[in-house]
Amino acid sequence: MAGGDALAILNRLVSFFASVRLTVVVLLSLAVTSIIGTVIPQNEAPEGYVQAFGPRGYRFLEALDLVDMYHAWWFQLLLLLLVVNIVVCSVERLRASWTIIFTRSPRYRLERFRKSAVQTEFKVDAAPEVLRQTVRTVLGKGFKRRATLAGEDGIEGDCAERWRWSRLGVYIVHLSVVMLVAGGMIGGLFGFEGYVNIPEGEATDTISLRDGSGTRQLPFAIRCNDFSLSVYPNGAPKEYRSSISLLRDGQVIEEKEIIVNDPLRFEGINIFQSSYGKLPPPLPAEGAGPPERLAVHVLSNHSGRSYHEEGAIGDQLDLPEGLGTLRLDAYRPDSQFMGQPLGPAVEATLVHPGQAPIKLTLPLRFAAFDRMRRGQVVVAVTSAIPMPERFYTGLQVTRDPGVGTVYVAFAVMIIGCLVTFFMSHQQVCATVRPRGRQGSTVVVYGITNRNKMAMQRQVDLLARRIAAAAGGPDGA
Repeated sequence: MAGGDALAILNRLVSFFASVRLTVVVLLSLAVTSIIGTVIPQNEAPEGYVQAFGPRGYRFLEALDLVDMYHAWWFQLLLLLLVVNIVVCSVERLRASWTIIFTRSPRYRLERFRKSAVQTEFKVDAAPEVLRQTVRTVLGKGFKRRATLAGEDGIEGDCAERWRWSRLGVYIVHLSVVMLVAGGMIGGLFGFEGYVNIPEGEATDTISLRDGSGTRQLPFAIRCNDFSLSVYPNGAPKEYRSSISLLRDGQVIEEKEIIVNDPLRFEGINIFQSSYGKLPPPLPAEGAGPPERLAVHVLSNHSGRSYHEEGAIGDQLDLPEGLGTLRLDAYRPDSQFMGQPLGPAVEATLVHPGQAPIKLTLPLRFAAFDRMRRGQVVVAVTSAIPMPERFYTGLQVTRDPGVGTVYVAFAVMIIGCLVTFFMSHQQVCATVRPRGRQGSTVVVYGITNRNKMAMQRQVDLLARRIAAAAGGPDGA
């Protein structure tokens, strides 16, 4: 009794996973979630989600894994259900058609051919005995597994077939879908995607993961030997490229100049050129004194013009447009504003004509800091020592071990589609019936599992070949 119950449960499970209803539900669910994944940006910084959806909305999206849904357990479960559904459906249907596809001795029934709507009849001025041999010769050139059948009326039929294996086309397509899903799941489970910014001349073996889950150490270090930027006349970037070296134990193991869409691939890891930026000038060392010369930048809010002066600590500078004077009072290596560190800064006194002196703190790191004051002028101070322009290269680093499986799956899918849509299991049969003393009537029948129009064209072609081999059709 227990064995019967187990078998009944197994049969119900097979029926559930083989049902078309499950296929429709899973495909619709994947379609809806894919739309959601397109509308909601994936793997963005939390600040972006909070700004777009608010704190509660972000917590809701995060709880449902909608900010990284393609790696969510429920999305992987949907893919697994689709795979199981395809496999069970394919196995169930293949069991029914196995004997048809792989039989060595196909069985033909002449009555079934005679009921087919695909047929062509013509008359030939040749004896049936001679014509039957012609029929066998023509069928043997494009078909195989020939057999001769005798009908109930004594008329013989010569039958043959081809492309029996084309019935496997739909199963090949099913296999490719399973391989596609498997490749995606392999990449999602064992791959990674991250980014890193590397200044010129520096190296690192650690990247930040795109999903915000932390960092990942690479099996080698990436060094940016050089970065070059070319621009259009209007200043827009035209091309940027990075000279990259991969290091292991201090030794160079691979080198390449990469540009956008021309990555460096090594040991299954892809390094793409994705962005770039300028490095800020280095700040004075901790504990160091003020720079010997300071560059003072003054923006007049009244005229919108900018002015540039140079001076040292203790100097008093006359401002243009009669805006008064600026005295550089002192240098602070570790200044603060409202409890927040600003780094090195210059304390200055601004005096407009007829107004009280204004004390300013001008950090060297933040050139736009004085804009918050909203005065008549905006003052910024930087080091006057010219520094060489330095860039950093922004690299995207990925690894997808399932990509090979995906490529093979696409190739398999193309083959399966070609077989499914352009080939079919074709069976033909030709009967020869005496007509008068020396003439014969030939009927060519065709049976196929799909694409009856193509089968009709094939039957017409066979009829023309038989007629031509027999000396042409009788016009009577």
